[in-house]
Amino acid sequence: MFSYINFATARTLRKARWLQENTLECNKLVVDFIILEGDATLLAIEDDIRADLAKVGVDVNLRALPKDEFNVAMVSGDFNLAFSETWGPPYDPHSYATSWKAPDEAYYAALKGLPAPNTKAVLDQKIADTLLVEDETAREESWSEILNILHDQATEIPISGKSIPAVMNSRLSGYEPGKQQYDYPIHKLRVISGSKNVTLAPGAQTGLFQGVGRLDPHSYRPNEFFSNNWVYEGLVEYGPNGAILPSLAISWIVEDVTGGKQKYTFNLRQGVKFHDDADWDCSVAKLNLDHVFAAPLTTPDWHGWYGLPDKLESWSCASPYVLEMIATDSYYPLLQELSYIRPLRMLSPNMFVGGASSDSLTQNSCPTGWESATLGNVTVTCAGVTGIAGTGRWEYLNTVMDPSGEQTDTVTFQRFNDHWDSYGGTDGVEFVELVYYPSQEAVKAALDNNDLDAVIGAGVLDPEAVREFKGRTDFTVSMSEPLQNRIVVFNTAKAPTDELQNRKVMIHAVDKAAIIQKELAGLDEPVDSLFPKTAPYSDVDLTPKWDYDFEKATLLNCPKPEESYSLPTGAIVAIAVSASAVIALAMFVGYMRYKERLGKPVFKSLIDDKAEVL
Repeated sequence: MFSYINFATARTLRKARWLQENTLECNKLVVDFIILEGDATLLAIEDDIRADLAKVGVDVNLRALPKDEFNVAMVSGDFNLAFSETWGPPYDPHSYATSWKAPDEAYYAALKGLPAPNTKAVLDQKIADTLLVEDETAREESWSEILNILHDQATEIPISGKSIPAVMNSRLSGYEPGKQQYDYPIHKLRVISGSKNVTLAPGAQTGLFQGVGRLDPHSYRPNEFFSNNWVYEGLVEYGPNGAILPSLAISWIVEDVTGGKQKYTFNLRQGVKFHDDADWDCSVAKLNLDHVFAAPLTTPDWHGWYGLPDKLESWSCASPYVLEMIATDSYYPLLQELSYIRPLRMLSPNMFVGGASSDSLTQNSCPTGWESATLGNVTVTCAGVTGIAGTGRWEYLNTVMDPSGEQTDTVTFQRFNDHWDSYGGTDGVEFVELVYYPSQEAVKAALDNNDLDAVIGAGVLDPEAVREFKGRTDFTVSMSEPLQNRIVVFNTAKAPTDELQNRKVMIHAVDKAAIIQKELAGLDEPVDSLFPKTAPYSDVDLTPKWDYDFEKATLLNCPKPEESYSLPTGAIVAIAVSASAVIALAMFVGYMRYKERLGKPVFKSLIDDKAEVL
């Protein structure tokens, strides 16, 4: 009984102390938070994070930077906090983790402050070793070790799982969310009424759609993932639950060969045509591989940001429809990386400079804006491509610029009716017109006015607008499963985020659920780990949980000596009176129970008294 009283009294005192929150004397920390200029959603989230951190003594210096300056700051480590996102399927966790060794991701600089024994160099090696583990159980254990190292060092603030919205007006049906961030499978759409020419505002790497870029399959920005995915195909495709599905290859076998190497034999699909009527066969596959994986381009500064370029030793044609690849070792993600949208999708041989006999060194398909690349005594000269032609479900038609000539107005694609996949039907979309809008408000107005049929992708509509459309009967809203995690990366090599305890303070100070409800319209869920739990090898029980715990954050960064917990006289009196009352009541109850055991209760029942009288 008295232990309960002591606990209750302590709890009362504790609450009273928290009433003095506004008088807490926290350690003052100042951090630089860099953010990409113009991203309204991230700016709104940052504002809430800044307010939460201020409550525990952390002042945020916000630096909203244009893209070029943001990249410089990120690569050089000139920040304490920076927004990032995991890449989602099919890249998480292996390619995202591998990219940390290249100087174009926040983690490249942010992990340099990791202490021994698990320094960044050690961590990079552990990741590289894990990708060669053939045994599934051992591979799971290895990834668990890597994720626990990152967790123990509190390398980021996990914010939310990111789902990809799609909003369709009532004349469309049948849309199924894609399996990765920029996978928009519009070939599955059905037109219920009206024109089979559908207008679409797609989510892009720029947020709002601004154009499709060069639309070549072997390079990066300003190419857009979603449009490259429509036009070009690879040997395999990434499917549900991470399954690797046939595409331009219909089957494959993997076998060990001498020297610890592995041989992949692909049986290629026959009868496939490119949009320009060129034929697909092994010679075209080899031509594309020769250009993308020319030795100088396989370094981390070029295509070597992921593992495949370094692991392919050779490729050759055993017959017109059999492609053989030799891998240097048992690199388990090889097939998964062949499914990536870039940089290895298949271009028509007619579109290479020099055609089918194009020289991969002097006429390489890399863009003319890229500098020449040299490795040893071998140099690649970038010649670019001469046109746009793949084997994909959609054929590029044209781009129309606005009257100024400086901004894309529309880009139109036509369904490729000679595609090898018979998926489709008479009620499918025939043309899709991508439309530029200057703002999220303009996109919403176009949907409301039926000038726009659909929105697919993140960043096109304000989250509150997506929630509004979910409540309407004239629109259908679908959300993908959470594909990526939004995170705030810590720079472990720059004060004050070089101190582990300071990083923990900031993690526990951020009220993620409140931020999601306020800024993301409650569309996402809070997360407590780097990768989504659905990512391969990422469903690991990491403790302690990186969740919101204001009390813990305060105790870590706002230490106060016992004497500083002096309370106002009135509060002390109130607590003392409350505690005394509890003690007195407990003693009286104890006395009552004692008298009852003796058969002399303090209070007799009225019923018993009446019985004695009768």
